[in-house]
Amino acid sequence: MNAEWHIYFQLRSKYKKDYPGQYDITAAGHLLSTETVEDGVRELEEEIGITAKFPQLKSLGVIPYSIENELIKDNEFANIFVFELVGGFEQFSIQREEVDGMYRAKWEHFMQLAQGEVKEIEVTVFRYENDVKFFEMKNINLKQMSTLPQMYLSELISRLKNFLEAS
Repeated sequence: MNAEWHIYFQLRSKYKKDYPGQYDITAAGHLLSTETVEDGVRELEEEIGITAKFPQLKSLGVIPYSIENELIKDNEFANIFVFELVGGFEQFSIQREEVDGMYRAKWEHFMQLAQGEVKEIEVTVFRYENDVKFFEMKNINLKQMSTLPQMYLSELISRLKNFLEAS
């Protein structure tokens, strides 16, 4: 947007079992045993209404990580992809059972937050509250992104930096 890179996050539904109301990666899911990584592209359409073909995604590789706390013990191999969105919030049609809203941050600001250089950043938001869609500017911090372990964020930042420098 305006010659500047941005990154989108979802606000997990307040009705989700794990991490309700937390900020999370744009779209994610688990593959069934009968699915391939290519089949995972369905999550874009299911959760946020973005239709994409697998060749449109740019792979950043796999990030293995673990989450262990009082709520969950989870070991994952996250296949990470970039999809360059043309347009803005109007491109999203969110699945309300999964997602309450979408948040957009300037890439540079998100990188500073993830690396601990700043405590919070301003994001642009569209979200639903009581079935009403509205837009706002808001400040968020890393505690609101507890779904994403610091090791994962550090590796994601490194890979996104390399991707953007090569673009």
